[in-house]
Amino acid sequence: MRTVLVVDDEEKIRDVVVSYLKNDGFLTLEAGTGAQALELVRKEGVHLLILDLMLPDMDGEQVCRAVRQMDSVPILMLTAKVSNANRIQGLSLGADDYVTKPFDPRELVARVRAILRRTDDGHLLADRVSYDNGHLEIDSLQQKVYCGGEPVSLTPSEYKLLIALAKYPKRHFTRDELADKVLGYEFSGDIRTIDQHVKNIRHKIERDPKRPSYIVTVYGSGYRFSGEGT
Repeated sequence: MRTVLVVDDEEKIRDVVVSYLKNDGFLTLEAGTGAQALELVRKEGVHLLILDLMLPDMDGEQVCRAVRQMDSVPILMLTAKVSNANRIQGLSLGADDYVTKPFDPRELVARVRAILRRTDDGHLLADRVSYDNGHLEIDSLQQKVYCGGEPVSLTPSEYKLLIALAKYPKRHFTRDELADKVLGYEFSGDIRTIDQHVKNIRHKIERDPKRPSYIVTVYGSGYRFSGEGT
């Protein structure tokens, strides 16, 4: 069974979310502050974090940044902020998805399941593939990525996107296709979420993110992976 940590300072919202998660077979933990959330992530086996942006002691983005320094647990942001800038900021810090308030608890649970499905399905055709004379290595058996021999810290969504592209080198994927593969459900949000994930990955694996050699833009449509694996 998977454990979901629900972080929100409004007890009523936590009660609703926890109730729906438990009815769907999840174990749950609760926190009303950022400090409580970080302590639970350190001590408990958390498989996914539902994180409200507005907390009394620190904002959700600070919590997200702190979590990413110690764990790769998927993070689903829960927020009343709806601007693209807020979404992009959260994604750049390592969030995997957004749900805006007010929300349908059934959709929230569906997104939780989708995130967990896509983080479970992260294998290439080979267990370990090397690109560019070993500059980039993807170990799908351990679900780890190395660049120049050093481990690369990718979020679950970033890793899933990299795998989706690397499985089919040279194939062109539209943003909608990648959203379906990576986000795992019929995506109704801003499709530029995919662009932000690609930008994050490029900064982590490319020698020159402005002139990428692995994830190449197909202008007006989507992306393809151009690396030759060995």
